[in-house]
Amino acid sequence: MMRPFHRITIGLSSIALSLVLPAGTAVATNGTFGWVGPKGKSYSLQNPPDRKCFNMSQEARGARNSTKRPLAVYAGKSCRGHLTRLAPGQSAPSGARFSSVMFNPS
Repeated sequence: MMRPFHRITIGLSSIALSLVLPAGTAVATNGTFGWVGPKGKSYSLQNPPDRKCFNMSQEARGARNSTKRPLAVYAGKSCRGHLTRLAPGQSAPSGARFSSVMFNPS
């Protein structure tokens, strides 16, 4: 049985692949985005697409930008509310919570 908090990684990865592969012209942010979820479990997303907003379905904190492009994490869903920009290689404080993320925002 798949635990609920594993679904977000699989779901985000599936969304990323479906957005990048069929379009052919979609641009992906190379690298890995990592964060901490429920019960301190680490999650990551490889090569996410640019300028797409991803809502976190569960607790998310401690964003780590190991990509080659900037990203923004948002306090609210749908990339709204207070935002924190993270340059390539930058991490948010470990306790900093967020509800959505956009890679290579305008």
